[in-house]
Amino acid sequence: MSWTVSPEPHDSPVAAALWRAYYTEVSDRWYLLHEGRRTDPGELEREIAARSGADLAPPGGRLLVARHDGVPAGTAGVRLLDASTAELTRVFLYEEMRGKGGAAVLVAAAEDAARALGAGRMILDTRGDLVEARALYARLGYRETAPHNDDRYAEHWFTKPLI
Repeated sequence: MSWTVSPEPHDSPVAAALWRAYYTEVSDRWYLLHEGRRTDPGELEREIAARSGADLAPPGGRLLVARHDGVPAGTAGVRLLDASTAELTRVFLYEEMRGKGGAAVLVAAAEDAARALGAGRMILDTRGDLVEARALYARLGYRETAPHNDDRYAEHWFTKPLI
């Protein structure tokens, strides 16, 4: 079984399906933890539509899709924030694909994409309840740092030099 990662247009059907799965999972986890309910369907549709991923398109960004034996399995986005800093976002694998080494392959490809954009460091944010993500980033050499944004859902911020 093999993993491949390649750029994908942010508005392709594959990207749209992965974005929907990603957003549904992280939104439902937040609402279940904080309000004991799943995301309201109308809110889910509005948020998915409002965040098209256009900021992950060239020239300043990349959306990557991981495939496991040729089947779309996950995604990661990279966007250049300034001449030397890229942000890692939308890191996601379908649940049935987790635990097979794909996350590390996907993040490594995102780091390569950030380098190709000219970035010397990668930053990211995540939530406290996404413990799997925090463990992954720490294992891959990201270190927790001071906040770099004021996103209402961000609770942990990480950075990693890419040079």
